[in-house]
Amino acid sequence: MPQSDLLQGTLDLLILKTLALEQMHGWGIAQRIQQVSRNVLEVGQGSLYPALHRLEYKGWITAEWGESENNRRAKYYSLTRTGKKQLQAELENWEVLTTAIALVLKEV
Repeated sequence: MPQSDLLQGTLDLLILKTLALEQMHGWGIAQRIQQVSRNVLEVGQGSLYPALHRLEYKGWITAEWGESENNRRAKYYSLTRTGKKQLQAELENWEVLTTAIALVLKEV
């Protein structure tokens, strides 16, 4: 399931949740999401980097340059205090949404 099949806003939630664990560069974020989802979710660069820029603009994440594991220059992203609060709100919203969808699907 490519990322474009995800509900709007879901990618933001996945990125925030991934960064709650540790600071990571973009490729690492995409790899972690793919790995944890057991290769079901693949986040392409064309979706990932615009989402990272949007989250940075909103003040939910911050970025700084560093060196990757293979000695290449990479931008590392981390969650801000505002981002941690937003993650909690997004998780609560996700629970409400998935419960509502499950109810509708049971009725069909």
